[in-house]
Amino acid sequence: MGYILKLSLDSSRDIKLLQITDTHLFEPEDGCLLSVNTFESFKAVVNAIRSNEIEFDAILATGDISQDHTAVSYQRFEDGIALLKKPCFWLPGNHDFKPEMHSILPSTQIQTTQHVVLNDKWQIILLDSQVEGVPHGRLSEEQLALLDAKLSEYPNHKTVVLLHHHPVLVGSHWLDQHSLKDADAFWSILSKYDKVEAVLCGHVHQDFDVIYQGVRVVATPSTCVQFKPNSDDFALDNLSPGWRMLTLTHYGELELEVGRLPDGEFLPDFSAGGY
Repeated sequence: MGYILKLSLDSSRDIKLLQITDTHLFEPEDGCLLSVNTFESFKAVVNAIRSNEIEFDAILATGDISQDHTAVSYQRFEDGIALLKKPCFWLPGNHDFKPEMHSILPSTQIQTTQHVVLNDKWQIILLDSQVEGVPHGRLSEEQLALLDAKLSEYPNHKTVVLLHHHPVLVGSHWLDQHSLKDADAFWSILSKYDKVEAVLCGHVHQDFDVIYQGVRVVATPSTCVQFKPNSDDFALDNLSPGWRMLTLTHYGELELEVGRLPDGEFLPDFSAGGY
C-alpha cells in the first residue's frame, strides 16, 4: 500500500534531513503574502543553507508550497531547491492544488511518495491531510490505513511521520480551528506502536515542539511570514523566515535545530488582520 522508496543510506552514520515549509509561492516573481515577497524570502533561505554549507541527505517539504495554485509557482519551488542538489519529498497543504503540483512531475529531484525507508533503522511516512477548499485538515481512511500498514510492516524502524496540519493544539485559537480534525483516529493508530519518534508538520508558521502521548510533535517556521505563538486572534511575529534540520542518529535518537535568516529580514505588514 502506498508508494515506497528505499534510499539504503549507511546505517552506521547519522541521517540529516532539511525541512522547508509554507513557501507560499506565486506565479509573479513579485507576489507578496502580507507584504513579504515569498519568492525572495524562499531564495534567501536556500542561499543561507548553501552559504552555511549545511549538510543533509534529503529535503522534506511539508506543504503550502503555492499561494496561488499555479503551475509556475511549483516550478519556482523546483527551480529553487535544484540549487540544494538533494532529493525532495513533498506533500500538499491546504493552499496547494494537487493537479498543478503534479504538473512538474516527473522531476529529477522532487518525489511524491508516501513512504521512505531511509536505512535499516529509520523510515518516514508522508500523509496527505488536505481537505480541498477548507483550511483544516483530515486524514482519509486510506491515509489512516497507510499509516497503520507501514508502522506494522516495519515495526523495528524508528519513524518520523509527516503531514501538513498540526495534530495537537498549538495554543492559538485562530490556528487551532484549522488543525487536524480527526486527530483522535491518528493518535489511536500511533498508540499501537512504540517506535514513532516524531510527528513533523507545517501550517502554523512558527517553531513548535512538544511531547504528546510520548511522541515529539514539531512544527517549523515558514520560509516567509511567521505567526505569533499563543495568539487568540490572527497575529504576526517579527521573527525571520526559517527552516529546520533533523538529525536521525545512528544510535536511534532524534536531534532538531531551527535555522533562521538574520533578524529584521522580510518583515510583514503587522497591521494585517488576516490573509
